[in-house]
Amino acid sequence: MIHLPAAVRGPTRTRNQDRPPPRTAASNRTRVKYVVQAVLVFLLTPLTLTAQRAGLSSATIEDLNEAFDAGTLTSQRLVEMYLARIAAYDQSGPALNAVLTLNSKAIETARALDTERRERGPRSPLHGIPVVLKDNVDTADMPTTAGSLLLAGSMPPDDAFIVQKLREAGAIILAKVNMSEFASGVTMSSVGGMIRNPHDVTRTPSGSSGGTGAAIAASFAQLGIGTDTGGSVRGPSTSNGIVGLKPTHGLMSRDGIVPLALSFDMAGPMARSVFDVAAMLGVMTGIDPADEATVKSRG
Repeated sequence: MIHLPAAVRGPTRTRNQDRPPPRTAASNRTRVKYVVQAVLVFLLTPLTLTAQRAGLSSATIEDLNEAFDAGTLTSQRLVEMYLARIAAYDQSGPALNAVLTLNSKAIETARALDTERRERGPRSPLHGIPVVLKDNVDTADMPTTAGSLLLAGSMPPDDAFIVQKLREAGAIILAKVNMSEFASGVTMSSVGGMIRNPHDVTRTPSGSSGGTGAAIAASFAQLGIGTDTGGSVRGPSTSNGIVGLKPTHGLMSRDGIVPLALSFDMAGPMARSVFDVAAMLGVMTGIDPADEATVKSRG
């Protein structure tokens, strides 16, 4: 069993644009330790035979559920694996700047979902699966900034409708991720700074869901949510080599999402496989009285 350092399991954190302090020998040793741990987690954690061949970055929700059923993986362990990668690669190493806020209760939630799985079975294929959200999607337990210092620390009164659906399905909200400020389309924000493409940090991850695209490509979570008005799910999915879908207008609720142009706005699932995008889409649809556009999808 690979034990993660307490720093990986630390409290909710936020970032600003301040330049990080100069690296000391001790901080460099810590950075190397995190990178080694992330590589070991990536290569050695037992899943199932299928998932072992695939590796964490290629394993689908189906592979993970097989591992859960076989008892070779728990949701808590999966969350720890993703937190190790965030610790190694988001602010250290290539410094992708994809993550704005970590959910301080992610491991606690995963542990509770593991218990529920053992006692009552899974709620859905997303039971115990970590998800990251673009930071214009409301969460009652983490700030929603839309990438702007104007909204730094702003706590929504409740979850967005699609976040409620994800939690009801047993998904774990792991983090809120960086985005173009107010979905402007560039690849930086005044809250988190420049987002970098994990395939080549000199190239763009595209906007405005670049943080989600980079996070999924870097295997910071299994699933992600972006939002698309004129290509902001599709562009980052292309640039980061992942799969994304802009759903039909009205298929999913826009309630609790900072708007850009309501006649075009839609949240969309982003993942590393078509299977995962389809599984995620299936749990988020539904009629929402707070969004009249969803009436179009009735039946």
